[in-house]
Amino acid sequence: MLTVADETTERLNPNNSERTLTAPKSYIPRPGGLGRHQSILYVTSEIADFIKAGGLGEVSAALPRALRQLYDVRVLIPGYRQVLASAKSVELVGRLPGTCGIPDCDLGRMETKDGLTIYILLSPELYDRDGTPYGDANGVDWNDNDVRFARLGLAAADIACGVGDPFWQPDLLHLNDWPSSLAPAYLTWRERRVPSILTIHNLAYQGLFERERFPHLGIPDNAFQMNGVEFYGKLSFLKAGIFYASHITTVSSTYAEEITTPQFGCGLEGLLKTRAEEGRLDGILNGIDDSWDPSTDPYLASPFAPDDWTGKHMNADDVRKTFGLAVSRGPLFAVISRLVHQKGVDLAIAASEEIVAEGGQIVVTGRGEARFEKAMQALAARHPGSVGVRIGFNEAEARRMYAGSDFLLMPSRFEPCGLSQMYAQRFGSLPIAHRTGGLADTIEDGVTGFLFREMSLSGFVGAIKRGLDAFRSHGQLTAMRRAAMGRPHGWSQAAQKYRAVYNQVVQAPAALP
Repeated sequence: MLTVADETTERLNPNNSERTLTAPKSYIPRPGGLGRHQSILYVTSEIADFIKAGGLGEVSAALPRALRQLYDVRVLIPGYRQVLASAKSVELVGRLPGTCGIPDCDLGRMETKDGLTIYILLSPELYDRDGTPYGDANGVDWNDNDVRFARLGLAAADIACGVGDPFWQPDLLHLNDWPSSLAPAYLTWRERRVPSILTIHNLAYQGLFERERFPHLGIPDNAFQMNGVEFYGKLSFLKAGIFYASHITTVSSTYAEEITTPQFGCGLEGLLKTRAEEGRLDGILNGIDDSWDPSTDPYLASPFAPDDWTGKHMNADDVRKTFGLAVSRGPLFAVISRLVHQKGVDLAIAASEEIVAEGGQIVVTGRGEARFEKAMQALAARHPGSVGVRIGFNEAEARRMYAGSDFLLMPSRFEPCGLSQMYAQRFGSLPIAHRTGGLADTIEDGVTGFLFREMSLSGFVGAIKRGLDAFRSHGQLTAMRRAAMGRPHGWSQAAQKYRAVYNQVVQAPAALP
């Protein structure tokens, strides 16, 4: 067991088994009160610097950096194989105790190139695996995900109590989605009042496990009830977070309203409505980072700006060539998405027949359900030269697709926030989307994109036809592109809103349930 009483840390080079003791990089005492030096532990299961499965990874990379101007923000993440492979070195700063079936583990610390402090849970038996944060390379969830992410929640609770890094302790926990949702529950069961914020990025993923797993996770029997962690006879990590956290946020104001209704509440609408009535539920819209700039993006075939479309046309030509499409000056539509039911992929496939019939072309990139992957490939086979599909995802290619396309298809059945529509607008591609969640909050219908209300093929096709009409009107298309590219989507506004929530919670932390 590593001891730190002599104010030294052990440095671990992931590529070298040799370990040497060195002094810590810095000593940062825990400050008191509010203000610039307040300490925040941002707990996440993915971060785009090292590993991501979706939008949470992007947000976890951007929001803590935006908040660093206001707070001492540090990130806690599991020590996945990809994280350690990317780290030049990791300092061992302490040891975290386990409980029941949750193993002990070391706590490591590293810094990114721009100085963001990352705490890493060093537990090879839980995290040193190929695949995504949640499953293997075939998309099958790990059968011990309950233990893997209970370990994350327990670690966050321990660090909040001063265990782990002896030289730093957070004033507040900022938790994200179900993988870190047990943290406020563990604090409550210890009768420790540490303020916590839980951000729900997608309510549909709840972290449900069988009741029999309780003994492995250190959960008291009396917590298995409606006012606790029980959800229709199972353990719900997310419900635990919603019930025990001091405050709940989600990633757009519209989605915050939607999840208090049976249509979008996934069975948790009653509890969420209660939190909203208590003033403990807010919607704060995500942003996108400054790298999404078509005038400077190094991945693009050519840079461009709102007053010069030559570069956009060059990106369109590059995309057509990459996807094997015919030379054309007709409208180019893009689908850049997980290929799953939530994203309305079935509607996009059905509407593609109308697009091709109108002289449009479509490029698709993404991965997801096998049935949708096969359907997309079949669509491309039916329309060679008009439809191009790549199963998988490449960041540089996706950026060129945003830059080269005229329209982005986003018929999501629900969308808590969505980032793709913001990327598209920044690159002059007009999103055509369902009026729901963050799509309703970030797209101005007829100004920066096109929205449809009824979740149906006819509703979606109607919005596509409005887009085609705009494309044929050069003046309207140009005006809409400029408006879309000028829309503010940065993180500064979100950071200020989180600041208000943090201050509210720290000044008046909720009593124990």
